Amino acid sequence: MHGIPRDRAFDSTFALRSEGYLFISNRCRRLRSDVFRTRLMLQPVTCMLGEDAASLFYESGRITRVGGMPKPTLRLLQDEDSVQTLDGAAHRHRKRMFMDLMSERGLSALLDVFVEEWRGRMLGWRPGEPVVLIDEAEAILCRAGCRWAGMALDRVDATRRTRELRAMIEGAGSFGPRNWWGQLLRARTERWARRLVREARRDPRAAAAARTPLEAFSAHRDTRGHPLPDAVVAVELLNLIRPIVAIARYIVFAALALHRHPQHAERVARGSDDEIVAFVNEVRRFYPFFPFVGGKATRDTEVGGGHIEAGDWALLDLYGTNHDPRLWHEPETFSPERFDGAEPAANALIPQGGGDHFGGHRCAGEWLALAVVCRTLGLLTTEMRYTVPEQDLAIDFRNIPAAPASGFVILPRP
Repeated sequence: MHGIPRDRAFDSTFALRSEGYLFISNRCRRLRSDVFRTRLMLQPVTCMLGEDAASLFYESGRITRVGGMPKPTLRLLQDEDSVQTLDGAAHRHRKRMFMDLMSERGLSALLDVFVEEWRGRMLGWRPGEPVVLIDEAEAILCRAGCRWAGMALDRVDATRRTRELRAMIEGAGSFGPRNWWGQLLRARTERWARRLVREARRDPRAAAAARTPLEAFSAHRDTRGHPLPDAVVAVELLNLIRPIVAIARYIVFAALALHRHPQHAERVARGSDDEIVAFVNEVRRFYPFFPFVGGKATRDTEVGGGHIEAGDWALLDLYGTNHDPRLWHEPETFSPERFDGAEPAANALIPQGGGDHFGGHRCAGEWLALAVVCRTLGLLTTEMRYTVPEQDLAIDFRNIPAAPASGFVILPRP
């Protein structure tokens, strides 16, 4: 390794746990470099941030996702043989299976189910009784996502699946008991999903129609024309549903932004679609979602005045790039106006990855997340009456994934 500064610590695992989202950007600032070397879990790693680093990760073909995540994280976020662990033609072919769901028709169908579930859930809220928004949003999104996917839930199953998916999301950013608990519950969720896949494959009408994601994924064939194993289809269905449930954090951050910046409430309630999208994009830029993404170099690559060698492990700072002052004027100020009339650059706004949605590893569900949060803002500002009581709204950046400490409590009003 030449020309790339090195962190002073022999191993930075404890510092990563202590600093969370700010780990990479803190060191880049101190070392005055977009790139540095350290060790995590005793493994050498190159950490980087910025638009050029995002281009390297997502567009150069020099970084692969294969082997880029520690096994405990991979097991909860994607799992073996999933779309994110593939490269080249196999990845593009499998990614198309997901992107076909992101059509205007597919997104509209999910939004209709989501709004129906949200309104139904609201009927159970009593005026003056506290509602923890993150818990409610996760339950709503779980039911809506599963209905949309053709995996409808009864009341008991909905509670169980929400609990399991929440454990996967919360365990992915940690090691130890919280991660182990997430893996234990994921095994139960996978058994349920595999059973649904087997049932769908026994019904020839379902395979022929492929009207739902469950049916489409079950009928999908790989680049050699072979159907995917039941276990892989189950994993990919969870890779569809789990990120939908994770949108609850964006919903809570959007509600928090409205609370802390009430001057934007009317803009959101009465604004154009473009103004609402601008607000949501600023929520996605400003608040923490997932901190960084891992990969491995496929060949020797020049970066940061030095080079990394084929097989080297690398981490890209997503949160730090979204707060890079070279890309964003006053990045620590919440300002939706920064997106007025401007499409964000593909490798500048990267809360869910960079590059191209179809050919690269940018999150297939990014459009879905944007649409759901935009629709939620309409519900929050035009259909709901509530107050926000005193509570602990602090965001602990050491906790991955982050959320307000209270989960954002609201008091419904009549």
